[in-house]
Amino acid sequence: MSCVPEDLKYTKEHQWVKVDGDLATIGITDHAQSQLGDVVYVELPKVGLVIRKGDVIATIESIKAITEVYSPLTGEVVSSNKDLEEFPKPINDSPYQGGWLAVIRIDNPTELSDLLDADEYCRLIGD
Repeated sequence: MSCVPEDLKYTKEHQWVKVDGDLATIGITDHAQSQLGDVVYVELPKVGLVIRKGDVIATIESIKAITEVYSPLTGEVVSSNKDLEEFPKPINDSPYQGGWLAVIRIDNPTELSDLLDADEYCRLIGD
């Protein structure tokens, strides 16, 4: 059994990616949210924004720090989890479900090969 959901892909920067066709839902991992502490504010991308891999896709403010979240893929933002702007607690309570940040339409599917599988990510975080 893996330390993280096995149906997701991961980045070394502690984001998760759920791929469904040409759409990718992006969030931060449980490991990342535990390092941040209680999230108090989140700034999400606007729908329609074209984002390149490595661009800032969200900003998360916690009781410990302000952290920029970088997009693991290139694409257009088709949805963002606006509920988090009013009530960011799901990032801490449910990072893989209710705490998702944004959905992008993938422009360059070859970038998916740069992502880690669950076992690789667990080794990265030493779990």
